[in-house]
Amino acid sequence: MAILDNIRKVLGLNTEKKQSGSVMGYFNVGTQDKTYKYQDLAKEGYMKNAIVYRCVNEISKGASAVPYKIKTDGEVLENTELHNLLNRPNPQQSYSEFFNSLFGYLLLSGNAYVLKAPKELHLLRPDRIVIKGGTNYIPDQYEYMVNGRIDKIYPVDQENGFSEVKHIKLWNPLDDYYGCSPLTAAAMEIDQHNLASKHNVNLLNNGARPSGAVVFKPQDETGMSVNLTEAQRQQLLTDLNNRFSGASNAGRPLLLEGDFDWKEMGLSPKDMDFINLKHMSATDIALCFGVPSQLVGVPDSQTYSNVAEARL
Repeated sequence: MAILDNIRKVLGLNTEKKQSGSVMGYFNVGTQDKTYKYQDLAKEGYMKNAIVYRCVNEISKGASAVPYKIKTDGEVLENTELHNLLNRPNPQQSYSEFFNSLFGYLLLSGNAYVLKAPKELHLLRPDRIVIKGGTNYIPDQYEYMVNGRIDKIYPVDQENGFSEVKHIKLWNPLDDYYGCSPLTAAAMEIDQHNLASKHNVNLLNNGARPSGAVVFKPQDETGMSVNLTEAQRQQLLTDLNNRFSGASNAGRPLLLEGDFDWKEMGLSPKDMDFINLKHMSATDIALCFGVPSQLVGVPDSQTYSNVAEARL
């Protein structure tokens, strides 16, 4: 605090802050905020992560399957124009398909945009919408961008907020116009889950063990160590890659001639076990979406009774 700093200066005390000795500070963890674009959230989150894919589909498909009722003054209406519009929002989508996509956009980006056309409803991709606004909490207009160019502009009535575009968003504590996606809160867990999967794939490609080290130990007449030439080093690496790399060569014995020695860098089964790490990440991801862990395949949490309850 500034007051304490002034007191320290008067007393001649050192006001220099010591460098943090925490693990997070040492590894530079948590010192920078990463900004995730919609393409990153959709590709790395939804398209490359089975847990996110399952969570988004569980919510969006479940929500779009809920039947609707249209009422006026407590009376249930049937066979109105609004029924026809909701049952067939546009020529390409039915009711369930339209709302499945709407909830999917909302979960992935925190934003969903519905365009009102004559007797039709269409969804606009969130990454193509730019909201322009000033000091007012009501935006000035929505700009639809295609390939970096403005394709359409949809103005917003500053008195009532009406527009041809209906913006549906999740609450964002740091933005007046754009919503906050659950993927943003689960981004670190998603990266951790994806990296664990990639690590296991690479480990399997290498015979389920990391590469070892070829140690060269010759000496000359005086007893001094002799180093490999660049040509010899490249020839050795090429021979190792061609004969012993890849899953098809896993477990193949290595024959070394001369003063060569092989030091294997093995991993214990505990070090190789990334399953618990993936399960923890999966549980945290499902938690951010509000989906019970029983429905995303986390082991040791499924029984017939609690799966049925979670589904309900």
